[in-house]
Amino acid sequence: MKVPVSWLKEYVDVDISLDDLAHRLTMGGNEVEEIERTGWIDNVVVGHVKAVAHHPDADRLRLVTVDHGNGEAEVVCGAPNVAEGQKIAYASIGAVLNDAYADEPGKTKKLKRSKIRGVVSDGMVCSVLELGIGDDHSGILVLDDDAVIGTPIGEVLGESVLDIELTPNRPDCLGVVGLARDVSAITGNPLKNPNIEFEATGPDVNSLVSVEIAEPDLCLRYTASVIQAVKIGPSPQWLQDRLKSIGERPINNLVDITNFVMFELGQPLHAFDYDKVTDHRIIVRRAARGELLTTLDNKERNLNIEMLVIADPEKSIGLAGVMGGANSEISDETTTVILESATFNGVNNRKTARSLELASQATLRFEKSLRTGLSEVGLRRATKLIQEIAGGVVASGIIDVYPSKGQEQERVRLDRAHIVRVLGVEFEDSRIESTLWNLGFDLKSDSDGWDVSIPYWRPDISITEDIIEEIARIVGYDNIPTTTLSGRPPQWQPQPDMDLRNRVTDALVQSGMQETISYAATTSEGEARVELTSETASALKLRNPITADYAVMRRTLREAIIETVARNSRTWRGPIAMFEAGRVFLDYGDGLPEERQMVAGAFAGPRNELHWDESTDASDFYDAKGAVESALADIGIEPTFEVGEDATFAAGRTAIIKVKAANDAVIGVVGEVSGEVFAKFDPEADKASMFELDLAAILKILTNSNNDDKFQEFVRLPASHRDLSLIVDTCVTAGQIIDIAKRNRIVTTATVFDLFEGKGVAEGKKAVAVRLVYQSPNKTLSGDQIGKIETQIMKQMSKELGAELRAQ
Repeated sequence: MKVPVSWLKEYVDVDISLDDLAHRLTMGGNEVEEIERTGWIDNVVVGHVKAVAHHPDADRLRLVTVDHGNGEAEVVCGAPNVAEGQKIAYASIGAVLNDAYADEPGKTKKLKRSKIRGVVSDGMVCSVLELGIGDDHSGILVLDDDAVIGTPIGEVLGESVLDIELTPNRPDCLGVVGLARDVSAITGNPLKNPNIEFEATGPDVNSLVSVEIAEPDLCLRYTASVIQAVKIGPSPQWLQDRLKSIGERPINNLVDITNFVMFELGQPLHAFDYDKVTDHRIIVRRAARGELLTTLDNKERNLNIEMLVIADPEKSIGLAGVMGGANSEISDETTTVILESATFNGVNNRKTARSLELASQATLRFEKSLRTGLSEVGLRRATKLIQEIAGGVVASGIIDVYPSKGQEQERVRLDRAHIVRVLGVEFEDSRIESTLWNLGFDLKSDSDGWDVSIPYWRPDISITEDIIEEIARIVGYDNIPTTTLSGRPPQWQPQPDMDLRNRVTDALVQSGMQETISYAATTSEGEARVELTSETASALKLRNPITADYAVMRRTLREAIIETVARNSRTWRGPIAMFEAGRVFLDYGDGLPEERQMVAGAFAGPRNELHWDESTDASDFYDAKGAVESALADIGIEPTFEVGEDATFAAGRTAIIKVKAANDAVIGVVGEVSGEVFAKFDPEADKASMFELDLAAILKILTNSNNDDKFQEFVRLPASHRDLSLIVDTCVTAGQIIDIAKRNRIVTTATVFDLFEGKGVAEGKKAVAVRLVYQSPNKTLSGDQIGKIETQIMKQMSKELGAELRAQ
């Protein structure tokens, strides 16, 4: 909302600096983003022509002596209209002015001391072109005689505009008077309300026009007046200037007045040509299915039955609260006007404007649900201005169809004790009353507090806290005294479940994954896509879901993470690595549902970004497994992975995550998502791998563990490594091989680094290459000692796994 300060000053005296006003408005809830200044030019002031003499070496030039408030200066001037005694705009050295002789419009120049025909010119007497406020360069600008010498020219010719970012709950400040009311409360200066009184000498308005509201739920009030014998023409200059200052284009006096009042009071209005309304009868109704209306922007609109129109008995003549119809617009031939000022349902108005992609200043206000009292005030104000500017005779009385009368809340109770409870500070009654009175609230006091009336321009006031907020913002939040906390500060309480979640999520982020957040509610059909087992707890249904898409509380994170991966795969061709940590809700039918903390993550697409030095292979099972190992290692848990079955995952590519040190407790699952399951999410990636961790099970293990992350001394003795190439049955897992190797305390690390099946390896067998790292904490190992240990390991593998060394 742009508010010219000169317009604001018509309703309230502004006796503080603009910067201070901007700060106090911002602290009062109306943020001033910027103060736009036009016509303000440094080093240009009001000057007084003391004398004019001929230039000694140029017939068309004059020497002008100017009093600029801080002394006198001699200026060489070629303007034919310069004369002694004038008040003019004097630019001293250093002023930046429009270059009147430049080929490019808008080009500026910095004024320097110069010698013109042998005479030094100490400045310039300016034209409107040089000041940037007009195109005339035939003579200098002559100011009013009451202009004060030495005054900066911006204070005389300039304009300052406050660019205010309004909050959605303050539609009253979409009118200049609404903002002036806040300024009045902030400064204590009285508000000067616009005059809404007019002389009505015409026939009874009810004999000229009738109004019927067929949809009282969508039109809460409809007021109208009729003005006869109006003269359509250009608006007076002051009205055109007002509209131009806020970026509006003047059209004609009737339309300009309706726009002016909308920006003045915040009430949209519309004027119809009386003679274009059939039978002079207005009907406020829903549009017929498929009804067409050509709006004022000359576009044909296809309406539906949810839209509200203003109509006559034959046709629609306007889209209620959005835009008028071209078939009833004001033209130069208009002589009689029906002026409409109504209150429409805000939600319906917004839906209509959005569905037609037809945003307007009227909709901006109506969608915020204006109070009905504003419509009559706006009507009377516009009627008065039409009578003054366009002439004409106003019909006696106004049309006022008011189906919602008495339905609006009128008062709010405000108790002194409630103010203290909310703000923590007690104000004097006089301060509370003066603040609310300046804001336009009417008060009735008693021993405990006040009954506060809600003004017709404040739809945002409905509860006591709204009134208290008004007091706080006008007094100033920064003026509410600061007090120290009393009593004993609360003691810190450990939250092991939250600490664990944070550690796991931090570890996953460090491994390159991105965290996502999804809704905790879903649908049974959506969740069924991941094929949960029959043993899963029942779904917890919501009694009053926001929409049908959020009807039950989720029992797993799998659906959300697969959906996110699939959606991203449709628009992103790079690596996808995402996880979510959150609660699932398990209803076992024995009281409140269990809220279990889980983490699920998934990988899809290429393993790395495209780079000449990076592999372009697709991510797979081992990316998910590696993320799990990294996260669990960070919290001191060493997992084991056993082949398992899970309907969400592909057969043979699924591992159950266990913790051997905790009696093989199950803490999650990892694997490649089943192709059938993944296809239900409409992905463009070929496959996805996923893991799921049960944080509640992990926390239980950590709670019962005696592992205090004791310090382990660094072994200074050298380590040795040897590779074994084994032939084992295809059913033997890498984990079994590693487990046997690491039973020997000298083996510090066992890693499978190659796997082969095919030519040269018998059917039903596979070749597995394992690297074993040997290191003793006490001595340097010899080759013979390592050989003996290796022989023992091979004997154990042969006994338990049927393993044998692969022939070279």
